[in-house]
Amino acid sequence: MDIGTIHSIWTVILFGSFIGIVLWAYSKRRKSQFDEAANLVFADEEKDMATREKDRSK
Repeated sequence: MDIGTIHSIWTVILFGSFIGIVLWAYSKRRKSQFDEAANLVFADEEKDMATREKDRSK
């Protein structure tokens, strides 16, 4: 087995991994989880606004 064969096998393995990751990332089963994770940033804002409004009413 020469170095060219090893490089070819390694390229095929990496390409297969890349395709697997792309399919995982864009699968419809994961969309709801990714949307939830994307909105986690705004969860703190809602808590902060509720706390501010509560403090103002006192």
